[in-house]
Amino acid sequence: MVDQLPNRGLELEMLEEMGFTSIDDLFSDLPEHVRMQEPLPLPPPQSEEEIIADAKRLLGANRAMGDVVSFLGAGIYRNYVPSSVFQLVTRGEFLTSYTPYQPEVSQGMLQAMWEFQTLISELVGLPIANLSLYDGSTAAAEALTCVVRVHNRKATQKDTVYVSELVPPDRKSVMHNYCQGAGITIKYLKHNPDGTLDLTSVSDAAGSCGVYVEQPNPLGILDGGLTQIKEIIGEHTALIVGVQPVSLGLVEAPGNYGADIVVGEGQPFGSPPTGGGPIYGIFACSKPYLRLMPGRIVGRSIDVD
Repeated sequence: MVDQLPNRGLELEMLEEMGFTSIDDLFSDLPEHVRMQEPLPLPPPQSEEEIIADAKRLLGANRAMGDVVSFLGAGIYRNYVPSSVFQLVTRGEFLTSYTPYQPEVSQGMLQAMWEFQTLISELVGLPIANLSLYDGSTAAAEALTCVVRVHNRKATQKDTVYVSELVPPDRKSVMHNYCQGAGITIKYLKHNPDGTLDLTSVSDAAGSCGVYVEQPNPLGILDGGLTQIKEIIGEHTALIVGVQPVSLGLVEAPGNYGADIVVGEGQPFGSPPTGGGPIYGIFACSKPYLRLMPGRIVGRSIDVD
C-alpha cells in the first residue's frame, strides 16, 4: 500500500506553504488572453477494450515498411528475423540503447561479447574488434578521427583524410560533423565512369593520415582495384575499408589486402531497420590502433597476484 493518497487537504496545505490560495494562482504570471478559460473538450473516459479498438483504428491508417518497396539501401535493409531471435534480443538482459560495457554484468553476457568480437575479427581479417558503436556511419567517422590521433603521435602527417566521393550523403554528414570539430580536413577520391575507384587520385593521398573506401561501393560494385590501394599510399597512411558484412562470406577480407581499420553497419546481419532506432556499427583494427580505438573491448586480464 502507498503511504498517502493525493487529497484536497494536502493540496491546500501545499498551496498555503507557497503563499497561494488556488491552483490558478500558480499560473498568474501567464497573460490572461493565453490562459484557457474552460476545460479542454476531451471525450469521456473509455474502457481498456475501447481504447485498444481506437488505437488499432488509428494505426490502421499507417503504412508499414513491409507494405512498400524501398530502394534507399545504403547499409540499412529489411531482414527476416526469426521469432526466436526476436524473443531473445528483446529480453532486458540484451535490449539497451547503449552497448553494456559494465564489467559487473553476468559472465554469460561477457562470453557473448567475446564471441562477437572474435567472429568480427575472423570475418574482416584483423586481430582486434570492439563491442560495436552506435551505427555504421559513426564507426566510419570514428575511424577517420582514430587514424589522425594515431598518426599525429608520429608527427609525420597533416590532419587530412581522403574519402571516396561515392559515400552516401548521410555517412558523409556524420564524417563531416566529427572531423570539422577536430580540425580534420576531408578530401574526396574520384571514380571512373564505370564506378570503380580512380587509382590515379589515390596517389594524392600518400602522406595523409588515412584513406576511406567501401567494398562493395555504394553503387554495388566489387572494385578489384581496392587491393592495390595500400601499395599506392604506403605503410604510413592508414587504409580504412567500409564493408557490407554479409558480403564477407564471399568477398576477400579487407585485412588480407592491407586494411588497417574495417568498419561497417551491423544491421544487415539480421536486425530490423527500426526507423532510425537501435542498430550497431562494426569496428575492427590492427594492433597499432588498439590504444586509441573508440569503444570498449572484452579481454582477459592477468592479476599481478
